[in-house]
Amino acid sequence: MPTRRALLAGAAAAIAARPGVAGLSETTVTAAPAMAQIVPAEYGPTAVWAYDGAVPGAGLRVAQGTRIQRRFVNDLPEASTIHWHGIRIDNAMDGVAGLTQAAVPPGDEFLYDFVVPDAGTYWYHPHRNTLEQVSRGLTAPLIVEEAEPPEVDRDIVLTVNDWRLDENAQIMGGFGNMHDRSHAGRLGNYLTANGEGDLQQDVKWHERLRLRLINAASGRILRLSGLGLSGHIVALDGMPLKVPEPFGVLVLGPAQRADLIVDVTAEVGTPAHLVSEERDGGYALATFNVAGVASVAPRPAPPPLPPNRLAPLDLGDARHVELRMEGGAMGGMTAARRGMRHEDGMGAHSADPVPMRQLVQNGLAWALNGVAGMPEDPLVEASRGETVRVRMVNDTAWPHAMHLHGHHFHVVGESGQGPARDTVLIDRGQTVEIAFAADNPGSWMFHCHMLAHQAAGMMTWMRVV
Repeated sequence: MPTRRALLAGAAAAIAARPGVAGLSETTVTAAPAMAQIVPAEYGPTAVWAYDGAVPGAGLRVAQGTRIQRRFVNDLPEASTIHWHGIRIDNAMDGVAGLTQAAVPPGDEFLYDFVVPDAGTYWYHPHRNTLEQVSRGLTAPLIVEEAEPPEVDRDIVLTVNDWRLDENAQIMGGFGNMHDRSHAGRLGNYLTANGEGDLQQDVKWHERLRLRLINAASGRILRLSGLGLSGHIVALDGMPLKVPEPFGVLVLGPAQRADLIVDVTAEVGTPAHLVSEERDGGYALATFNVAGVASVAPRPAPPPLPPNRLAPLDLGDARHVELRMEGGAMGGMTAARRGMRHEDGMGAHSADPVPMRQLVQNGLAWALNGVAGMPEDPLVEASRGETVRVRMVNDTAWPHAMHLHGHHFHVVGESGQGPARDTVLIDRGQTVEIAFAADNPGSWMFHCHMLAHQAAGMMTWMRVV
């Protein structure tokens, strides 16, 4: 049986669904400081930054093809934006400060207006000072429903956050900590989902659940399994799998999502759990208390979800690009050129390599193709409709979750092309090749979603013309 880790001593948490994502009647999304009870009440509330006063924000649930208009109101003490993660969106609405729009100053507003073309599980977060703003709580789900959703008894969204709290349950600072930036990223000591640390939910034996899992942590890799839950993975990063995969152990890097359709197999009176597998044991991320019977007989395996329309790949006539990841602790990088463009605007750059010691003094620790930070020139400039293949070589001692904006890609290899994704986890020493149809014009960021790695230089961009 999974047990909870002591408060602030590790990553124990139990979560369940919180009903009521926001509907279309709401026309603003406000980012502001707030207080949230994310730990047991005896510790008091935690000061956070939140969308519409909640962590995670209540978010949006809309039908596929919906036009979304949301006026972002910035009541934070610093500039911010909203990035609609995983949505194949118009470039001007992508929310990357310094690349697709100017950051929204405190007290100002920006109107986001776009159509959601793909059904699936997505989320939104800032893309300015991203590490700190996400770590302080600015995350929210964006659920796009299929015209013909699968037959389930309940549709549950679980947004997982990883908090670094002090003994008073307040968010610790140190966002410029070079140990975090050069190692595994900013890892927390308290794990929640839907903003709470000990939620439980009543279910029935043989009840069928759709679990939408969102890893909104800034650096933590989740390894998830089920106890008393049996079923299939039906979508990754919002994109349906052609053939659902059995749910055994699911690995989700930062920013990745997965849709599960699971049946409650734990008997009446015995709890079922969604478990986070840690080095020193397993801990309940969600506890489902089984009370009552939904069905006597087990149900058949779920069929595939309706596919989203993606442009076909032309792998034989693709443009080939290589992306080499270098730097970090225990890496072999001795120098790199300093990038010109940053998510906060234009910054200092260097034409000649800068020694590693000097890069670290400026908060940089990683490089892509020899450049630490956003390069002045894009990694690739592709013609609209062209297929691009990017071979990524992780020449570092740490894993990285590489995320491409504005597109979905396929991992390609000897066995063909894998399911569509927008984020891929690449282990140390691993080489992964992705391919995508460059069918969305504009300048698109491509970066590591271990947000401390991004802040320390692991970012680049692509242009589609």
